[in-house]
Amino acid sequence: MLSSPIEWGVVAAVALLVFGPKKFPELGRALGQGIGNFKKAINEAQEQVTAGIDDVEKKDAKAKGDAKADKADDDAPQSSASESQTSDGGKEKASSSG
Repeated sequence: MLSSPIEWGVVAAVALLVFGPKKFPELGRALGQGIGNFKKAINEAQEQVTAGIDDVEKKDAKAKGDAKADKADDDAPQSSASESQTSDGGKEKASSSG
């Protein structure tokens, strides 16, 4: 690519000859705005990806937490004041109002 200042100078001189002194500042401004918009779009996309990853990690952590809670419920004693046995032997949570 263009790594040395001499190469940049040659490119700038050719651009000045091709586009003329009146268009040259406009081209530079447009190029700068284009680069700025590109950087902004890249940052926004990166933020969206990061937010999406965070959401997935939270859902995974919640799912793992729910699985651990379910396992803890299975290990807990079967009778409790807030649960009642149904006729088929399954547990049914008693709803409390208030």
